[in-house]
Amino acid sequence: MTTILVTGASGQLGSEIRELSPRYSGYEFIFTDTGELDITDAGATAAFMAEARPSWVINCAAYTAVDRAEDEEKLATQINGTGVENIVSALSGTGCRLIHISTDYVFDGSSPVPYTEDDTTSPASAYGRSKMAGELAAMKWPNTLIIRTSWLYSEHGSNFVKTILRKAGSGQDLSVVFDQAGSPTYAADLAAAIMEIISGVIRNRHNFVPGIFNYSNEGVCSWYDFACEIVREAGSPCLVTPVRSSAWPSRVNRPAFSVLDKGKIKDTYNLSIPHWRSSLINCITKINAT
Repeated sequence: MTTILVTGASGQLGSEIRELSPRYSGYEFIFTDTGELDITDAGATAAFMAEARPSWVINCAAYTAVDRAEDEEKLATQINGTGVENIVSALSGTGCRLIHISTDYVFDGSSPVPYTEDDTTSPASAYGRSKMAGELAAMKWPNTLIIRTSWLYSEHGSNFVKTILRKAGSGQDLSVVFDQAGSPTYAADLAAAIMEIISGVIRNRHNFVPGIFNYSNEGVCSWYDFACEIVREAGSPCLVTPVRSSAWPSRVNRPAFSVLDKGKIKDTYNLSIPHWRSSLINCITKINAT
């Protein structure tokens, strides 16, 4: 039986993979978080892998506190970089395939056109540097597929969509930056894409192609555009005002433009990717149903 190990299983993406798992009854899933598997502990990671003997590892474990990482870069790198090194070391001598989740923050956001997988990375923040370290570690394993994603959200955990819904629900007017553009990613769509890749390889619908791939929902928007759509779908009368990034001073250099070109993953794995607006509606519908 195919065994799929999911690290960081209580996060947004891990939670969505868990929700999908009953549809894949022919596979054995092992869902872990730090309580079951601390990837920063090399010995514990090696022992866990030796016992679990996974066919696939989906590494969703990550330090994601972008602002706090400026003060905790060592901790962020320990989780996002050294943790990946430990996973790769633990896979030595196996045929396991690793799917590692990365981020648009490996770029500085200065490109005028969507980023491809071959563009030069230049992280401008502690978080971005820690995730870049993870990519470099992951690529030391030949059976690695890295997925860079952006603006991740879901009905799980803390994210931009839930924050805007909460503030709109309380009647607060909002000021949201309009000078940062990207593509939102519904974690449920990314989870479905990952499982489509895995199941497609297992069923010989396509070959396993390692390397770096981009994934986000289709379409482009600013955070302001995204907030306006969230508020509209929520049916809230609150006012959303566009402001420059300078209105919200931050120590983090967030990418001003982080749109990812998804042609490679669509062509290689024959994926159809939904537009961000339709996926946002799906997410808000699920949130309202809970």
